[in-house]
Amino acid sequence: PCSQSPLSKMLRSLPRLCSRSTSVARLSANARTSRAAMFTVMRAMSTIRYTKSHEYVRVDGGVGTVGISVHAQAQLGDVVFADFPEVGTVVASGQVLGAVESVKAASEYYAPVSGEVVETNNSLDDEPSKINSGAETHGWLVKLKLSDESQLDQLMDEAAYQAHCASEEH
Repeated sequence: PCSQSPLSKMLRSLPRLCSRSTSVARLSANARTSRAAMFTVMRAMSTIRYTKSHEYVRVDGGVGTVGISVHAQAQLGDVVFADFPEVGTVVASGQVLGAVESVKAASEYYAPVSGEVVETNNSLDDEPSKINSGAETHGWLVKLKLSDESQLDQLMDEAAYQAHCASEEH
């Protein structure tokens, strides 16, 4: 099994690649491309921002994917229902978007930024537990077309949010 890993396959193929008159410049260009791809992923990860009330927004191309944080879903417990605004609804930062209900409690969630609702995660109608299994991935709630991206500067990055959560526990 270990000898079949992608890394071991790549390492075994390096001598063959280099012996096929692969130029150093070509290998160097591939390394630069990989490094550029890595920085693109890192930039995308850095666009996630959090509110003190435990919502997140992940921005891509002026559209923010909004949901509750992993911390919030853990506090709620097993989610059994999610309520959404209508597509086309214009919301202000801090305005109630909907509610999430669990076996323990119900909690409203708020718009972390201002914008127009362009999509809701209708798959949660049948599987609200997706919020528990992937709160910040496939368990997102709504997508907003941001009206003012500068509002992101008012929100916490991941490190600040982790510190905020830790301070709440004490």
